Amino acid sequence: MVEFAIVAPLLLLLIFGIVDFGRVIYVYITLNQAVNEAVRVAIRDSPLLPTNADVETAARIHAVDVSLANPCPNGPVTAAAPPANQGWIYITEPNPPSTVESLSPTLDNAPGGQMWGFDNGTCSATNPANNHAPLQVTIRYNFVPITPFIKQFANNIIIEAAAIYRTEY
Repeated sequence: MVEFAIVAPLLLLLIFGIVDFGRVIYVYITLNQAVNEAVRVAIRDSPLLPTNADVETAARIHAVDVSLANPCPNGPVTAAAPPANQGWIYITEPNPPSTVESLSPTLDNAPGGQMWGFDNGTCSATNPANNHAPLQVTIRYNFVPITPFIKQFANNIIIEAAAIYRTEY
C-alpha cells in the first residue's frame, strides 16, 4: 500500500500527461487540415466568388471537435489569446499590414477582403484577393490542458496553423 501511495501520483501524472500530449497533437493536425481545406475553398474560381463566410464554414466543417470563432475575419492577426479551448479564423494576405487599410465601397466581399462599413476601428479592411494574389487562412487556437499539475506550468498553449495558396481568379 505504501509503495502504491508513493507511485500512484506519478503514474497518474504520467498517464494524464500522455492524454494531454495526445490532445495537443490531435488539435494541431485538425487545425492544419481545416486551414488547408478552407484556403482551397477561398481560392477556387467560379462565377460566384467564395465569400469569407464560405471559407469560415469550410474551416468549421473540417475542424472536428474544435470550437472556432471569427472576431476579425481579415485581421490583423493579433497576439491576443483566444478564449480557453477556442480558436479564431483569419483570412488575410500572407503578410498582413499591422494597421487598418482603407477599403473602397465598390469592392466585392471576396476572401481576403471585407465589406465596406464593417470596420469597427480594430479590424482591418483588406482589399479582396484578385489577379492570382496569394491568400492566407490562419487559425489561432488556445489549448488548455486538462491535467491540473500541467495546467499550472502551461495554462495556455497557443497552437497556430496557416496555409497560403494563390487564388485562381
